[in-house]
Order: sequence, then structure tokens, then C-alpha cells
Amino acid sequence: MPLLRRRPLLRAAAVGGGAYMYGKHRANLEAEQQEQAYAQGQQQAYATAAPPPAPAPATGITSEDTARLQELGRLHEQGILTDEEFAQQKARILGG
Repeated sequence: MPLLRRRPLLRAAAVGGGAYMYGKHRANLEAEQQEQAYAQGQQQAYATAAPPPAPAPATGITSEDTARLQELGRLHEQGILTDEEFAQQKARILGG
């Protein structure tokens, strides 16, 4: 009788082991598919993202602009330029 009992246990172990390995294999395949889908989504997100804006050109005040502003200031103090004229000329120099 011990021999008759061994065969069903062996069969159950073989079936169980095979089912375990198939399940493990299937889980690995699904994990790989998810990783590929995620990678494709990331690539598409980077591809469709707007490029960063171009840096604005430097708008520093040159020594010529400083000299012109000083001259305008002197003219304004002397009363030669009105407040409006001074503001317009100053905006023109600083604006470009």
C-alpha cells in the first residue's frame, strides 16, 4: 500500500510545481510588458513636451547708455527737458 500512496503524491507535486512555474513565467511576462509600456509612455511624454524657451537676450546697460542718462538728468535738472520729455527719452534708452 505504501507504493500506491506515493504515486498520487508525486503526481500532485509535479502538477503543483508545473503550475507554480507557469504562474511565475506568466507574471514575469506581464511585468516586462508593463515596463515596456511605461518606457514608451515616458518616451512619448518627452517627445511631446514643449522645448524649453530660448533664453532672453541680455539687456544690460552699456556705458554709452549710462552717459546718455547722465546727460538727460543734467538737462532735466537745468529745466531744459520737461518731466514728460525726460521720461520719454529715459524709456527709449532703457527700452532698447
